[in-house]
Amino acid sequence: MNYYCPQYGIWREYSMPSSHWLRVKYYAERKDSTIIDEWNAVLAPPPPQLQSVSVDPKTSALLVLDMETSICNNPRCIASISKINQLLARSREWGMLVVYSLTHTGSLSDIAAQIAPLPSDPIVKSNVDKFYKTDLEQILHDHGIKTVLVTGYAANGAVLHTATSAAFRGFNVIIPVDGMSALNPYAEQYTTSHMINSPGTRNRATLTKINLIHFSHPYQRS
Repeated sequence: MNYYCPQYGIWREYSMPSSHWLRVKYYAERKDSTIIDEWNAVLAPPPPQLQSVSVDPKTSALLVLDMETSICNNPRCIASISKINQLLARSREWGMLVVYSLTHTGSLSDIAAQIAPLPSDPIVKSNVDKFYKTDLEQILHDHGIKTVLVTGYAANGAVLHTATSAAFRGFNVIIPVDGMSALNPYAEQYTTSHMINSPGTRNRATLTKINLIHFSHPYQRS
């Protein structure tokens, strides 16, 4: 992962705590500083590259998380509805499993009408981690799912924590960045950075865009 070195004004790769940039004079002179003190000196690393992905609809599932009108009421989330709908329509066309989630206080009628579930779509209800005290993992295993495409609201809530939990459980995770949203862009930026760099997720997570997702072959789901 690349980090910004304030001493030299360049990006350097961080691999071990003994990396050169951690030993520069800038830090040696500020032994009592914390990340709060350095907050304004920290710049975001270069953006990660989005990948073109091929999805097997037989072993993949689309997760549509917490797209409730009571919380999806800001411009960024509202703008994501049409994007998710594009992926949703293609997922159904190719026979992929679609699973929805609700917040603790949400109901089926709260889901945005444009991306409303079908009667046969599984729905789970939990906190930000949709695996927590739900049968989501069992649903995925029962359908032979190995990869989840995670969309929804909020990026730093249900998307981040459900995607992380999926990775912990051995699922491959694909996040179309235009299919997630948050109240502010920093939360979306943080989520993408965390998923692609965190030791618990980076080996299983792929960042993409909805128009970079391709389906390998149609599947007739029973």
